[in-house]
Amino acid sequence: MLQRDVPIYVEAIGQTRGAEEVEVRARVEGYLDSVEFHEGSVVRKGQRLYTIDPREYEAAVAEAKARLAQAKADLARNEQDVARYEPLVAQDAYPKQNLETAIAMVNAGRANVDAAQASLTSAELNLSYTKVNAPTDGIIGKTEVNVGNLVGRGQPTLLTHISKLHNIDVRFTLPEADYLRFARRRDQIVAPALELVLADGSIHPEPGRMVFVDRSVDPTTGTMLMEAAFPNPGTIVRPGQYARVRAPVDTRSGALLVPQRAVTEMQGIYNVAVVKPDDTVELRIVKPGERVANLWIVEAGLNPGDRIIIEGAQKVRPGMKVTARAGTILDGTAATSGTAAVPSTGATAAKE
Repeated sequence: MLQRDVPIYVEAIGQTRGAEEVEVRARVEGYLDSVEFHEGSVVRKGQRLYTIDPREYEAAVAEAKARLAQAKADLARNEQDVARYEPLVAQDAYPKQNLETAIAMVNAGRANVDAAQASLTSAELNLSYTKVNAPTDGIIGKTEVNVGNLVGRGQPTLLTHISKLHNIDVRFTLPEADYLRFARRRDQIVAPALELVLADGSIHPEPGRMVFVDRSVDPTTGTMLMEAAFPNPGTIVRPGQYARVRAPVDTRSGALLVPQRAVTEMQGIYNVAVVKPDDTVELRIVKPGERVANLWIVEAGLNPGDRIIIEGAQKVRPGMKVTARAGTILDGTAATSGTAAVPSTGATAAKE
C-alpha cells in the first residue's frame, strides 16, 4: 500500500479534430481534367489541387469580351453624335429633342458598358474556379472524386479535406457535476494545464488549454460541450482519434492507494485482504474512492502501515496463517514503489 498526495482529475472522453478543418469544393460545373496532389501529403496555400475542363468558361470569357467591345463601340458612336449635335442645337440649326435623345443613348451606352464589364468579370471568375487551389496550408486527405467525374452540378461538390495539425483540438462533453467542480477550481488556479491521454494509454507530451465552453448545458443529456487545444509537434495526433482529456481539480493529501487488483467486490461491498501483525489474514471492508492509473484511493477501512494482499487474494481465507517476505509494488502514475510481502499461500501482500 502506498501513501502520498494524489491529484484528483476531472476526465472526459472526446474526439480529436484539426485546429482548422477546410472542405475543398468545386465552385463551377464541369468534368474533372486532373488531380494534382498526393493523398495524405502536406500542401501549401495556393498549390494546384484539381483542374476542371476550362473550355466552356474560356468561350464564355471570349463572348463577354466581344460584348464589352461592342458596348464600348456603341458608346463611342453615341458620344460622337452628342458632340456633333451640341453646336448645331446652340445655333438653333438642329432640333433640341434629337440632342436629348442622343444624350440618353450615351447614358444607356455607359450602363451597357458597365453591364458588359460585370459579365466579363463574372466569366473570368468562373474560369479561375476551374483551377482549384489549396485555400490554406495543411495535410490533405483522400480525393472524393476522380478524373472524368462531373463535379459542381446543382451544388458545390466536395473534392477533399485539408486539416491544419500544428495544433490538435479535442471536443468532448462533461457531466454537469464535473463541470461545476472544474469551474469552481478554475477560479482558484489560473488556466490549469490539461492532459491528453491517447488510445494506447500514453500521455500526449504537450499540455493543453481550454478554448471553448458552450453557453449552456444540454438538458437532454445533462452535459456541457467543451473543446481543448493541444500543440501537436510532428503531427502525431490526427483528426478522428478518440482520447481522454483530464484536468486537475483537487489534491488528496496523504491518500492511501492500493492496486485495483487487491480490491474484491461482491454485491456492492468492497474488501481488501489484510495481513495482521500475527501473520493471519483479515478481510477488511473498505470504501474505495477515485481511481488513479492502476491504483485505487481507499477513503476508509485501511490504516497507514497495513499490509495488504495484492496477488492471489482469492486463495486466502480469514484467519489463515501466512509467511511474508519483501517485494515491490509500482505506482503507474508516478513510478514510485512500496514494500511488498509474499505469504506462504502464494499470495502477494504489500504495505506502505
